[in-house]
Formats: sequence, C-alpha cells, structure tokens
Amino acid sequence: MNEMTVGDDFKADASNWPASHPKVSHGRIGVLLLNLGTPDATSYWPMRRYLHEFLSDRRVIEEPRWLWWPLLNLIILTTRPSRKGKDYDTIWNKELDEGPLKTITRNQANALAERLKGNPEIIVDWAMRYANPSTESRLKYLQEQGCEKILLLPLYPQYAAATSATACDQAFRALMKMRWQPAVRVAPRYHDDPAYIEAVAKSIENHLTGLDFKPQKLIATFHGMPQKYLDKGDPYHCQCQKTSRLLRERLGWSTENWLTTFQSRFGNDPWLQPYTDETVKRLAREGVKNITLVAPGFSADCLETLEELEGENREIFEHNGGEKFSYVPALNDSDLGNQVIEAIVRRELMGWI
Repeated sequence: MNEMTVGDDFKADASNWPASHPKVSHGRIGVLLLNLGTPDATSYWPMRRYLHEFLSDRRVIEEPRWLWWPLLNLIILTTRPSRKGKDYDTIWNKELDEGPLKTITRNQANALAERLKGNPEIIVDWAMRYANPSTESRLKYLQEQGCEKILLLPLYPQYAAATSATACDQAFRALMKMRWQPAVRVAPRYHDDPAYIEAVAKSIENHLTGLDFKPQKLIATFHGMPQKYLDKGDPYHCQCQKTSRLLRERLGWSTENWLTTFQSRFGNDPWLQPYTDETVKRLAREGVKNITLVAPGFSADCLETLEELEGENREIFEHNGGEKFSYVPALNDSDLGNQVIEAIVRRELMGWI
C-alpha cells in the first residue's frame, strides 16, 4: 500500500511543509456491503434502542412528527421491544450471540473478499443501517486503510426509499463529516439482473428437488410497504412484480400457480396487496394442500423470513387445512448468492480496476 503526505499534490515548495505533518495511506478501493440491521441483543433495552433508531427514520415512517412521536415513544417503544425480543430469540444465533442477518452479511463480505483477493488494492467490509457495525464506523475504517474510492452496495435487489435510499443517506451523512472524502459510487438495484434471476431460480429448483411433494402453488413474497409510498412514486412495487415475473418465466410456471404477495405490514394504513398471510390462509381454506414460499427481496434470511414466513405462515397454512409447507431459503452466503454479489461488484468497479 502506498503512503503519501497530506498536501503532496498541492505543495509548490516541499521545504516549506512541516516535517511532522501526518502520513496518509492511499491508493486502495473499498467495497462496503450495506444491510438493514439487527439488535445487539434480544433483551428489552437493546431491542428498544434498535426499534427507536429504525422507527425514527423518516424514510421508514413518513408520518408527521407531531403525530408519530407520541405514538412511538409512549406506546410502541413501551410494548413492542419485549414482544419483538421474544421473536428474535427464536432465530438468534446463540453461538455467536447475534442475529442471523449479522452472521450472514459478515460471511457474504468474507466470501467476496476471498473472491477478489487477486487484487490487493480492494478492501471489502460490511455495515448495518441500524445498530452495529455502523455505516459511519466502517466508512471511517476504509478511509483509514487508504481507500480513496468506495463502492456502496445496498443488499436490496429492489430499490425502495425505506431500504436502499436510507442506507445511502446514512453513508452520505458520514461522508459529510470527512475532511478528505473518498470518491463514492452506489451500486444500483439489481431486481432484473440476469445473474440474480438465475441464482434465485436455481435456488428454487434445488429446493423443490429436495422436497417429498410438488407444491400446487408457489408464492413469491416480498416485504410490504404502505400503499401511499407507491402512490408517491416509489418504484419498489413495480420492481417486485418484474422480479416475480422473470422468475416465473425462467422456471416455466403458469400464472395460475405462481402468486406474488406482500408481507410484514405494520399499522392501520393499507399496504401493498395481496397480503401474504391472508393469501396463505385463503389457499388452505380453498383446499390447496401443498405450497412453497420464496422471498426474492431478501439477500439474507432474517426475522421477516425465518420467524414470519417459516414460522407464522406455516402455522397459518396448517391451522387452516394445509398439509405440506416449505420455504425456500434466501440466497444468503451460498455459492449462488456470493456469485451474484461478485458479479455486481465487478461490474460496478469497472473503470476503477
């Protein structure tokens, strides 16, 4: 790694520059994987801190502050931390004492670093929008390692203001504090990227091969958002629909047996429909006995997939007459998933390496 002195590019006369001025590493390229976040623990106060940071984000909750703050601080943050902490405890990585999203994202970063190790100029790291490791701390680390150029990769296949945009917002806030900012690129959404579609399709094929039944219906379920966000121009819904269509066409499923739904709604406002839980219940009551769910909007399994889909929706289906239920794991840190991340990063680094 190269070293240079601050001001090397600007000094007209080196003899006038103080001999004691600091040395600065330079010449490297950073790649920072960004994901949503996970609480530091499942007990009340860590959960409260995490939920407070998450639900205070104006990208996530667009309600007027005068209306939202009393509801958040007096009701939600009083009751929800304990309940959500119990949910997190059902999926918690007890060995590492962390949420699975943190474990998987770290593994994804390590795998990418291994795949790019032929270029010693590149440093790969990872960060969370909410909780730890913070985006600011990892950007500072990359800069300290001499990264003059940094690629940000939000690990959200479909763009949404409440996910991709807020991850970038947090990075930009950190950059505002830097005297010497690195050059920055942001990888775009990859909802229709051929490498991504092929990887998810293969993961579905591999999963179905291992089942002892053939699902009558396959549901592609995506995280929901309030309908009014779509009405304001958020492209997320359209990109989810395109992802689902491309997967269905690639796998050769009929429109009758392939459904697209939205999960994880919160509050009383209408969200994107049809809702996943209501669809699962309806299918079971209509006599459908075997279904499979896949969540193509998640790059890593987390509470919304492991506890909500694999747990709650399985229970809903079986309680209402369904018999065979399966969930296709997210790409996670599998070879297929790592191939997608590598393909995107190599493409976005063109011109830098």
